[in-house]
Amino acid sequence: MTLSYPTLTETDLVAACQRGEARAQRQLYERLAGLMLTVCRRYLKRREDAEEALLVGFAKMFAALPGYRAEGSFEGWVRRIMVNEALMLLRRREPLTLSFDDFAQPENLATTPATADTQLQADDLLALLAALPVGYRTVFNLYALEGYGHQEIGAMLGISEGTSKSQLSKARAMLQKRLVV
Repeated sequence: MTLSYPTLTETDLVAACQRGEARAQRQLYERLAGLMLTVCRRYLKRREDAEEALLVGFAKMFAALPGYRAEGSFEGWVRRIMVNEALMLLRRREPLTLSFDDFAQPENLATTPATADTQLQADDLLALLAALPVGYRTVFNLYALEGYGHQEIGAMLGISEGTSKSQLSKARAMLQKRLVV
């Protein structure tokens, strides 16, 4: 009996990949590559670097797949691998420099309502994130987009929890300033 891979559930596709079925591996890559490339691009300015992180991340994911225990979301498990790979490449390509510039925190940062003209396309958001200093961008991505807490971010980046909070605050202020301009 031949399985039609496009109709497989994620669980069945993962099991086929764990058995080493090349067609299933290709299908899994095709299902996740676009989303995971977006994850990598949030950390790395150059598309080529993000693509490199993606490919290395998938290689690591396939190597680790036999040990995957299906605890939690599979996509979340893959996302963590991609984030870690993007951070490793970021450390090699762009030293993580934390910025301590003084940006005035807008009074209405948390209360500014979204309006039609502030709705951004994904590429516009990626460009805004890429323009942030590397420390701001990394902390912002880990906190706001990946859901890590400041203590976890501090451990991942080798910084204090307070520094993580400060970098996030300054990143938000800089993003809001750029949105208003």
